[in-house]
Amino acid sequence: MHILLVDDETEFLELMTKRLDRRNFQVSTAANGADALKLLAGTPVDVVVLDVRMPGMDGIETLKHIKKLTPATEVILLTGHANMEVALEGMTQGAFDYLLKPVAINDLIFKIQDAAKKSGKTT
Repeated sequence: MHILLVDDETEFLELMTKRLDRRNFQVSTAANGADALKLLAGTPVDVVVLDVRMPGMDGIETLKHIKKLTPATEVILLTGHANMEVALEGMTQGAFDYLLKPVAINDLIFKIQDAAKKSGKTT
């Protein structure tokens, strides 16, 4: 399964990439929404894990573009406690679900698997 992680925190991307890679996920990363959209335009992805708070194009705006570009791609939002209202807005914009940061790797994997099942992908 191919996962796209989108977050402006480099350490988070590196840590999650290593953990998901060990569990046999193919992982691509993007440090911002614009880079994520460029990658999605040329690379099929099963699930996007998207941070809500990023400089430039935030997660909600990126989500809207992802759903226009590839409507079947499931998106999981990552948010802090202060961003719960934004995460709920994301759900109305088509996000599969949201998780609170910091996220446990097993919780993230279960959510990715659920999203993949919804989109018809197998794990």
